[in-house]
Amino acid sequence: MKIETLAVHSGRAIDPSTGAVTPPLHMSTTYQRAADGSYPKEYIYARSGNPTRSLLEGCLADLEGGTAAAAFSSGMAAIMTVFQTLAPGDHVIAPQDIYHGTARLLRQVLARWRLSTTFVDMTDLDALRRAVTPSTKLVFIETPSNPLLKITDVAAAAELARLHGASSICDNTWASPVLQRPLDLGVDLVVHSTTKYLSGHGDVTGGVLVAAHESDLFSSIRQVQQDGGAVPSPFDCWLLLRSIRTLPHRMRAHSENAAKVARFLDGHPKVAQVFYPGLPDHRGHDVAAKQMSMFGGMLSFRVRGGSDTAFGVAARTELFTRATSLGSYESLIEHRASIEGPETRTPHDLLRVSVGLEHPDDLIADLAQALDR
Repeated sequence: MKIETLAVHSGRAIDPSTGAVTPPLHMSTTYQRAADGSYPKEYIYARSGNPTRSLLEGCLADLEGGTAAAAFSSGMAAIMTVFQTLAPGDHVIAPQDIYHGTARLLRQVLARWRLSTTFVDMTDLDALRRAVTPSTKLVFIETPSNPLLKITDVAAAAELARLHGASSICDNTWASPVLQRPLDLGVDLVVHSTTKYLSGHGDVTGGVLVAAHESDLFSSIRQVQQDGGAVPSPFDCWLLLRSIRTLPHRMRAHSENAAKVARFLDGHPKVAQVFYPGLPDHRGHDVAAKQMSMFGGMLSFRVRGGSDTAFGVAARTELFTRATSLGSYESLIEHRASIEGPETRTPHDLLRVSVGLEHPDDLIADLAQALDR
């Protein structure tokens, strides 16, 4: 089935007791045992399973073309769970340009548990190859990257990991399964912050891991999910299922709007550089065109005049909200380096933009007046 059909029908069944077309919300934290002590309905306790969460996990596995999924209370909880399946002394390779929360987790938290990490320019496959050691157990891919929208060749990186006996994982939050299919490109795991495009309404925090195949790694993920308990609430799962029904159409609108905004910024005299893989002169354009169906709703741009000028542009916008996050229906703008803190590698004149579902002409007019004033 096409992804539009999957988005509508996967994780959805007519309720047998009422005939309700929308699946009911199951809030119970515990489930009745049979007289012999068994659990004939499969569910035991909310931390280990919930009917609404099961519907969501099945839906997300279908959308990514995987065999199984595990939902979490946040994207970082999902990422942390993958790292918790590794052992002290294991080695991870991650991109230099990666979401700062993931980098901080590896540098400041997991390093204390002797999980080592090498950060490389993952657009350079030779650099990735040189970073592999006998202890390498995981190659972490993020593409498009946050915030510079660098593009990693997913198939090549996954193949390199496989040749060296390591697993691969791709953060597919920015592209969503509508625009990019990492499992089809050979990756073992996909991770999302479902807070972003999968939710699309700015009212749910969550995460998910989707596995290409059932494996020892995914069994360990399930065990950490159950024992650690970083699971989403049933209501959050229900809200996500509601949102996913419109995901393919939202992603196309985000992408179309962002492409128009990027072209406008690329021709503006007060903009020094635009980072958007849909622009033909973007360094990763050819790879992105090969592995993405559209180029997404995220972009960044550098403002001539430095940090203060960039802050001023963001402050003068009227339709764009100055806020952290992305993937919702409203457009957001932020000075990224000030969010990331002193360890940031992001240029201080850079603004990151999440292009929403407003009319692109109105968004362009807003950016024009903010740049020109």
